[in-house]
Amino acid sequence: MALEPKLKHRIERVLSTVDAHGSLGKRLSADALRLWRRLGRFQQMGLVSPEVDLNTLELACYAMQLPPRQEGGIATGRLGRTNLKDRCEQAAELLVSLLANDVEEKLLDRTTRLLHEMPHRSPAVEEAKLLADALNLDDFGMTGLIVGAIQMALQGDGVTDVAAGLEKREQYGYWDARLKDGFHYEPVRQIARRRLEHARTAAKLLAHELAEDGAGS
Repeated sequence: MALEPKLKHRIERVLSTVDAHGSLGKRLSADALRLWRRLGRFQQMGLVSPEVDLNTLELACYAMQLPPRQEGGIATGRLGRTNLKDRCEQAAELLVSLLANDVEEKLLDRTTRLLHEMPHRSPAVEEAKLLADALNLDDFGMTGLIVGAIQMALQGDGVTDVAAGLEKREQYGYWDARLKDGFHYEPVRQIARRRLEHARTAAKLLAHELAEDGAGS
């Protein structure tokens, strides 16, 4: 069962404002749809039972993209990443404050519970495990590299900052730790491992080009 067209239209209108400056665009809606399609792929892989609450998952995908209403939003790190706990709490708060009048009460309660469960090491809700893995996978591969670069650009950083952030993550073993602790389902971890190699190749090419330009010399 899909979300009601009226509710989806309302959500898409909210997501059309992509930042605190009132800029309009399709980025947030596209990211929510991309996340939702990834969950569909996970379900086809047999990672979860067919009885998972699809309406709650779909609404949570949209909630994770709701734009902060205050200038600056929540703090981000060197590659534009946000802490999963902070991001989920913000999503739950925004869902209630922006869409409570549009969402059926029981669906709203299930979705906020899912969002609060996601950061836990062992979520009690199967849907929370699935969505957590889908979100964590977004940090890996070329997708993660590009999303991180976009977020850094919004903070005023540039190409050399992206390269420096990628190098530091390798130095500190960040990706190995994420592969170990960031996934509940082994098949998703294997996808992340393959995508990480794509990003590492791109990072090496970027570092090579910046070296040719004399960056850091």
